[in-house]
Amino acid sequence: VSSFQFDIPERGFSYRFDAPLDMRMDQDSNLSAYDVINYYSENDLKRILYEYGEEKFAPSIARGIIKARSDKPIETTFELVEVIKKSLPAAVLRKSGHPAKQTFQALRIEVNGELDVLKNSLEDAVKLLNPGGRVVVITFQSLEDRIVKQMFKKFTTLDVPKGLPFIPDYMKLEYKLVNNKVILPSEKELDENNRSHSAKMRGIEKL
Repeated sequence: VSSFQFDIPERGFSYRFDAPLDMRMDQDSNLSAYDVINYYSENDLKRILYEYGEEKFAPSIARGIIKARSDKPIETTFELVEVIKKSLPAAVLRKSGHPAKQTFQALRIEVNGELDVLKNSLEDAVKLLNPGGRVVVITFQSLEDRIVKQMFKKFTTLDVPKGLPFIPDYMKLEYKLVNNKVILPSEKELDENNRSHSAKMRGIEKL
């Protein structure tokens, strides 16, 4: 995630600016948010909204997108926001927080293959460490944090069946967690930097 890219309206990442549906981190990539919204099937739209956006109203939003694009292509972020709003119950729209947040997150992850990139990058980074070296990761949503947590656990846990005797000297761990608990932003940081409210930091060190 790049806050700098998010803040450039024409990149199409944000529901706060009216811009073409793009969301590509790499401008040379073939797949854009426009392609996903206008060409994915209803089932595929529903799947990515569920999996990547954890959007419980995924079915109704997917149906709304299919209905809207049957009249004309959905071309801009604000057009998509309107479709999302029309697909949600009034009670949800009255709640705090933007109604399009989870859908936009899901689209961004799909367009950029973010979760696969994260997994591959973590595997590579951890294996490149020298003794005493650390990999520290800050995530901004639960899907990413879950991947980091599980991968760090894999590197810091001996894979021995429960109850099976083994000789410790022959099965030493190569890595340890920097902190056993996830690190969250302080009240001071929250006051100074609103974007840190969902941040979670985890670290791993090579022994």
